[in-house]
Amino acid sequence: MEVKYVPVINYVGAVTGFRTKNLDLVWFGGITGVQARLQTPNSIVIAQRDIDKEFKSVFILNRKLNLTPAKQLNDLKSLRNLRFTFGSENSTSGRLMPEYFLNLAGLKTSEFKGKKPGFSGSHDATLALVNSGSFEAGALNKQIWEKNLKNNPKRTKNVYVFFVTPSYVDYHWLSQGDLDEKFYNGFTKKMKKAILNLNENNPNHKRILEMFNAKKFINSDAKQYKNIEDIGRKLQKIR
Repeated sequence: MEVKYVPVINYVGAVTGFRTKNLDLVWFGGITGVQARLQTPNSIVIAQRDIDKEFKSVFILNRKLNLTPAKQLNDLKSLRNLRFTFGSENSTSGRLMPEYFLNLAGLKTSEFKGKKPGFSGSHDATLALVNSGSFEAGALNKQIWEKNLKNNPKRTKNVYVFFVTPSYVDYHWLSQGDLDEKFYNGFTKKMKKAILNLNENNPNHKRILEMFNAKKFINSDAKQYKNIEDIGRKLQKIR
């Protein structure tokens, strides 16, 4: 098949492109995948990475605060009255799930300094802002934190992990439900098989998997994302 890569600049653009059928297959985060699926009848969850079954976020602090790392969820209350930033407003690991866990701990976002949180726009930007001291605290994807910790010591030198969240499901491939009609009978099944059969022992496959920070893709289905949908509705990201 001839494949055309269509870059999008933000989460909303990805959801819109899928809904209008300008995109056939999209790599979505948890909440945006749910939004796109609910807006696009018959769309199909194809697969997730091995790490997406138990994904996590981290709450990070600037070292000047010198707060003792949290031992339990309720310790997130210690972030009250701090300058705090999420990533994108529509990010599962950079906003939705961190806000959910803050609420479980009894902390509302209106209790941050300035009576609201910031939105940096991305995980890397959150890290940079907390590292510089522009914000005292923030939340981001655990995977991106670990990648920066390993490869960008300057970006992480003024930051430490305050709390690691419980696990949740996140990223996944979502396809249109009519690709067999658009291309040929059996196409969707064959496409899914190709994704699931990516093998790190094959050099070409390994390059692809490394770009996704994964060892393999695994089966996934819409039922796994019901909790994400419920949380999205509670936080009014899905209506």
